[in-house]
Amino acid sequence: MTTSTTPTTKGDAPFLLTKRRIWIIFGALISGMLLSSLDQTIVSTAMPTIVGELGGVEHQAWITTAYLLATTIVMPIYGKFGDVLGRRNLFLAAIAIFTLASIGCAFADDFWMFVVFRAIQGLGGGGLMILSQAIIADIVPASERGKYLGPLGAVFGLSAIGGPLLGGFFVDHLTWQWAFYINIPVGVAAFVIAWMALTLPSKKASKRIDVLGVVLLSAATTCLIFFTEFGGQADHGWGAGETWTWGAGFLVAVGLFVFVESRADDPIIPLSFFRNKVFVLATGIGFVLGIGMFSAIAFVPTFLQMSSGASAAVSGLLLLPMMAGLIGTSILSGNLITKTGRYRIYPIVGTILTGIAMLLFTTLTADTPLAMICVFLFVFGAGLGLIMQVVVLVVQNSVDAANVGTATSTNNYFREVGAALGVAVFGAMFTSRLTSNLTTVFTDAGASPSDASSATATLDPAALNELPDAIRRLVVEAYADSLAPVFAYLVPFIAVALVLALFLPQIALSDVAGMVARGEALSGAEAEELEAAGRGRATSTAGEAATAAAVASGATAVPPTGAAPDGDAAPDAESPRRPDAG
Repeated sequence: MTTSTTPTTKGDAPFLLTKRRIWIIFGALISGMLLSSLDQTIVSTAMPTIVGELGGVEHQAWITTAYLLATTIVMPIYGKFGDVLGRRNLFLAAIAIFTLASIGCAFADDFWMFVVFRAIQGLGGGGLMILSQAIIADIVPASERGKYLGPLGAVFGLSAIGGPLLGGFFVDHLTWQWAFYINIPVGVAAFVIAWMALTLPSKKASKRIDVLGVVLLSAATTCLIFFTEFGGQADHGWGAGETWTWGAGFLVAVGLFVFVESRADDPIIPLSFFRNKVFVLATGIGFVLGIGMFSAIAFVPTFLQMSSGASAAVSGLLLLPMMAGLIGTSILSGNLITKTGRYRIYPIVGTILTGIAMLLFTTLTADTPLAMICVFLFVFGAGLGLIMQVVVLVVQNSVDAANVGTATSTNNYFREVGAALGVAVFGAMFTSRLTSNLTTVFTDAGASPSDASSATATLDPAALNELPDAIRRLVVEAYADSLAPVFAYLVPFIAVALVLALFLPQIALSDVAGMVARGEALSGAEAEELEAAGRGRATSTAGEAATAAAVASGATAVPPTGAAPDGDAAPDAESPRRPDAG
């Protein structure tokens, strides 16, 4: 164990995981997840307008890359520090960072300033994601965790419906800044709810924190993302010296990281994880899936707005079929796993559906009916819903309870690395191809090279609708020709994920919550009995205090709770034993 496990509750009472407390904590987690998920759907809908007004169309991939890079870097930090120090204060800090960065995004008047604040948002968003998953593993056994996917599905469903509507409304009737103003009241409410309801024990580190490992892992992640980003850009390319400087930095940082972790007292990512077959396969599925999944999610709204000519509000609503598929299969698979204890089939079916969706996306053109696009998105979402939560559950179940946060963050870290790689590489391919195609369209229409470049950089849906029909048609075709082929390059990655899923073994799901397994809490009937006894003692104490006050004031004494009618004290019931919290 790397921490002291004595919960910081009143006196020597144990921390009781009663059903009531579990749902209260779960409600606090939902408030934080609503903040993050609502932001993602709103911003994705407003993205084309944001990059158009800030003059960053040719660099728009940096917005997604910056957020993912920051999220990826901090995930292992939140996971390990949560295991070592407790998760409550970290969760509150993540909400605060995310909310404050939203204010910065709203007031950014320059594209690169916006990118910086979006990255800071990622520092908070990474914590909301990891800590929520780890806290659920702390309070709910793996064998019962599936039934909690229903409320989570409701949160994402609310975000899926409310986010596009709000994002479209803000863009069409107000300004894109409102996509971030909305985070302020939501963030404040989430912070207050978490402060009041997220009652979890704090802990103290008993071993030296792996600061050098944190630095080296951050350096390796940064170098890898910049290596792929520079390589995919026309301004640099794979033959540029600066591109391979980042590549060399990545190799050096990884080598030093492995060396340091093999000797650290409490490594931020224990190398023993990679000797665990279940962990390796489940994490590999997440990594490969992340490459394809986030690439599609990042650019589908742009395709819908620009290639299909849909408004911001309509393009956001068109993502609802994807969320319906994701939520439906997530809830279904979660309930079936709880009933049967078996999970292996779901990642297999999920990767097949996701691969089919990728193939369908390759057929997208400016003339593809919106109804057909909705079908494609539903299949895509249904595949993701069978994989995402299941993979996290499998990873958490495959490690010791003391490392559940670290394992959760490591799994998510590699998935986000895959996502960042996918968005960087395929996003660069898309934007490079798009910039070239749009410049050609405006040049052929009679614009000078400088005017064509300026028009390309500032093109947004509003500007598109003001163009002559002939030019607008060519612009729409340029978007379609630039994006649709990218999906074909993602299909092989989904095929690799399928192979990994086929080799994923079936193991028994734990029936003990993480905090109980670590000796930090009591659960089940024992916890319910102790809480009931505690309420009884509190009522008795309150009654005795009231009686004493009445006697002191000269009033007639009222028999205390539990006294016989004639004033003789009734026999005390034997109080249940209060076990040691440690």
